[in-house]
Amino acid sequence: MHSVRRSQWDIIIFLSGVGVVVLLDRLTKHILSGFLGLNESITVIPHILRFTLVHNTGIAFGFFRDCGAVFIIIPVILTGLLIYNICYYRHSPHLSRTYVVAFSLILGGAIGNLIDRILLGYVIDFIDFRIWPVFNVADSAITIGAAIILLKCIPASK
Repeated sequence: MHSVRRSQWDIIIFLSGVGVVVLLDRLTKHILSGFLGLNESITVIPHILRFTLVHNTGIAFGFFRDCGAVFIIIPVILTGLLIYNICYYRHSPHLSRTYVVAFSLILGGAIGNLIDRILLGYVIDFIDFRIWPVFNVADSAITIGAAIILLKCIPASK
């Protein structure tokens, strides 16, 4: 009985995490797209952070631009695999809440960017630290989720 409740909570946490990331991503992209023109910037923190509206037809950081449907097909397949893994391992003691949260961040980010690719043919990016390629909330969620998983996989030193 306890594992069923845990499994149900894991699914609620997972779906909530995905929903929050997609909502924040869509909301920020909508606000910034309505406020800025393409390649236009506003300073948020002088010499540190700007919001610059960019249309990214590539993958992370603009690599492999204009590869078309590949960037729709691959995220759909990966999204399916991620959902399958969560469902398959939901009763496993090895699937900690940390993994559930990390997977929800990754899936939420993937869905947020996938929506852009399907509807617009590009991803809206706007967070600009000037020393790093422009990115968005979805990219941040994917990166944070992947970092959490990586840190969980590194064995603790004794």
